[in-house]
Amino acid sequence: MSVAERLRARTPVRRWVGLGVAAALWVGLYRANRPLWDWLLGDVVGLDLESRLGSGVHFFFYDSVKIALLLVGIIFLVTVLRSFMSVERTRALLGGRREGLGNVMAAGLGVVTPFCSCSAVPAFIGFVAAGVPLGVTMSFLIASPLINEVAIALLFGLFGLGPTLMYVGAGLVIAVVAGFVLGRLRMERWVEPFVFETRLGGKVVDSTVGLTWDDRIQMGVEEVATILRKIWPFLLVGIGLGAVIHGWAPEDFFATYAGADNPLAVLVAVAIGVPLYSNAAGVLPLVDALYDKGLPMGTLLAFMMAVVALSLPELILLRRVLAPRLIATFVGVVAAGIVAVGYLFNAVL
Repeated sequence: MSVAERLRARTPVRRWVGLGVAAALWVGLYRANRPLWDWLLGDVVGLDLESRLGSGVHFFFYDSVKIALLLVGIIFLVTVLRSFMSVERTRALLGGRREGLGNVMAAGLGVVTPFCSCSAVPAFIGFVAAGVPLGVTMSFLIASPLINEVAIALLFGLFGLGPTLMYVGAGLVIAVVAGFVLGRLRMERWVEPFVFETRLGGKVVDSTVGLTWDDRIQMGVEEVATILRKIWPFLLVGIGLGAVIHGWAPEDFFATYAGADNPLAVLVAVAIGVPLYSNAAGVLPLVDALYDKGLPMGTLLAFMMAVVALSLPELILLRRVLAPRLIATFVGVVAAGIVAVGYLFNAVL
């Protein structure tokens, strides 16, 4: 066997070993992220991680690393996977008459991927870049933070089966219907062009024919670098804003202006909820406290939905990949669904 042949024979081994080491390093970093910042900020720096300052600082560093790792992993995997299928073929598979089914499937996928709203953005970018219809991807973006097993378990423990089933059902309906409506509006032109482009060596690749594994891996690495370079300022600003408002919620104001005697209570609840940033587990203690103060269940569920599905940091992250008109339409459609659900629940509960 010649030297060239021996080198070619060893290349696949080196490639897969290298990928295995990279994957193990990614998993190790992801698992060590929270303990690292717990130790560094709590034990070394001496911050009280239960205080507003300590929890905010911890939130910023922990979420910055977590979302960066998610971006790297998801974008790389999606890029490699989409290298086997052209954008046109993917759109043909999930678009057109299959779009309604695609919305249902995307919402279902969102339920089993318990991301917060900002963590769902990397997957959103990957789906759009892979050619999945925008409306279908929006269904995932809405459902992922809105409905997950943590929210379901906590809701059941706090309020019982009825409100839990209503919340899950309403969340799925909002995700499917809002995604379908956004898809029907045909707003793909308001997505930044770089999201749709598959690149290799700095050039847009239109065909998947003839690509080697080395080409596919190179595409994944280049796509990660390109997207991170484009969105990192928005990432840090969004997470920084989330850290500032993390754990803050105006209980007294909420109880005063969103009480049962205010016909605009649901609108107030949604308006308060959008600037806040939390996952379902983080906002449920506040929901429980407000429920004890006599606030209607529909108002509280609308508030919870607004917090977890329409956070301001999420919208800042999305701004790098979506034009303001599309973001405004997304917020309007989802908020209208949440408000409608809130008033419906108040009427029947």
